[in-house]
Amino acid sequence: MTELERVPPGVDPTVPSSARVYDYLLGGKDNLAIDRAVAGKLLTVAPDTRLVARANRRFLTRAVRHLAEQGVRQFLDLGTGIPTSPSVHEVVREVSPACRVVYVDYDPVVRLHAEVLLAKAPGVAGIHGDLRRPADVFADPHVSGLIDFDQPVAVLMVAVLHFVMDEEDPAGIVASFRKRMAPGSHLVLSHTMADSEPEAIRQLAMATADSPAQSVFRKHEEVLALFDGFELIGPGLVPVQDWRIGEPDDAAMPLLDGEPRLRVEGGVGRLAG
Repeated sequence: MTELERVPPGVDPTVPSSARVYDYLLGGKDNLAIDRAVAGKLLTVAPDTRLVARANRRFLTRAVRHLAEQGVRQFLDLGTGIPTSPSVHEVVREVSPACRVVYVDYDPVVRLHAEVLLAKAPGVAGIHGDLRRPADVFADPHVSGLIDFDQPVAVLMVAVLHFVMDEEDPAGIVASFRKRMAPGSHLVLSHTMADSEPEAIRQLAMATADSPAQSVFRKHEEVLALFDGFELIGPGLVPVQDWRIGEPDDAAMPLLDGEPRLRVEGGVGRLAG
């Protein structure tokens, strides 16, 4: 069976997918030629991008483990991407089996994987949804059935808001979720930065123009503004490879040596009450 014959219904093999590009950078196999071409152009000018992707993933697992250790038992993962082990529910359930997780993504490949992965995982669900339509996410019965917004919840927007164009109002999207979150809730967010290697930005922009994978590279102050209403914890908004909290020094060994050409920063904000 050829690669094109394995393409799920609803997937255009000529259009790159951010989830599948990320999967390829992480060493996964659920990607197509168009996704590998986009990643290849980026790797040509920023060969450490694979390490950045892994650092971003490690930021996610560090953040959710810390929040579970602090007593958070609900996690809403927006823009999940193709499942990569350890997944969020695997990490947080090592801390407490009572943790509930809902994964949200609009990519049909992600949805198919989620259906298989989560078929026998009570308290965990994967839904087809788009964080740009918060009302639809809140209305989904899996979300309303597993997530109680009157209790603290961790909302995860990891490596996803840079796919939201300025005219789509990323700050307004974050605010829509913040308004539903109870005091003691947290926002976990990472984002590609405008001070990345200019040629890397140019190549990625050319390869993904007018596709769902096109990205916006924002300045530190612009990403910081997305945390409006939240109090940053730990080291604040920093390169993802540098984010850690409550870990011994030997756990802080960086994946990257020096500044990467593709810069991604991450932070965790707490909603005070």
